[in-house]
Amino acid sequence: MKGTGFSPYINAAKSSRALAPEGSSFELTQSSFVSPFRFGPVAPYYRDVRFPRCFFFVFLLPLALLSACNRGAHPAQTNKPAPDFTVTDGASTVHLASYRGQVVLVNFWATWCEPCIVELPSLLELHRDQPNLVILAVSIDEDPDAYAQFIARRHVDLITVRDPSQSAAKLFHTDMWPETYVIDRKGIIRSKFVGAQDWSSPEIRAFLKTL
Repeated sequence: MKGTGFSPYINAAKSSRALAPEGSSFELTQSSFVSPFRFGPVAPYYRDVRFPRCFFFVFLLPLALLSACNRGAHPAQTNKPAPDFTVTDGASTVHLASYRGQVVLVNFWATWCEPCIVELPSLLELHRDQPNLVILAVSIDEDPDAYAQFIARRHVDLITVRDPSQSAAKLFHTDMWPETYVIDRKGIIRSKFVGAQDWSSPEIRAFLKTL
């Protein structure tokens, strides 16, 4: 990220699973690497968690102000070509390579993911403020009706596609949500943002304008 004065990731605290119920599939990590552009509180992010909302409020809400981090295995993805993918859900088709020559944000998310919902308003604001920036929102939702209702209810007007098999996410080695990759005009991954972001952040916007 030339000219920003930031390295792509900053070491943070060790992984913590203290709140995960024994035997559950829930995993919340607070370790390894985080985006350098997160200033202030962020929501945690999920690994395939689909507990009822009551679980979220009882167990996760106290963590809503903690930084979300990844598993630490993927900083090497930056400055390398983004894996190409084509996803079709019957209503939309997204082919990453077709956006070569433009700056692209690939955002992996789900309608049932609370941190994804937290960051959505600022992501939509970014889309409206910078229409030349391509934002590809790849949802892993399995329920097409719930997905369509969410898109309509939230007035999501950026490019979205449903990928229930997680075929695109697997190419990026992503299985936690939300996670966003910034890809430059040459198709190179320039940064990876983990967890919910405030896309109205001046630091993030300044970085995007350098690409």
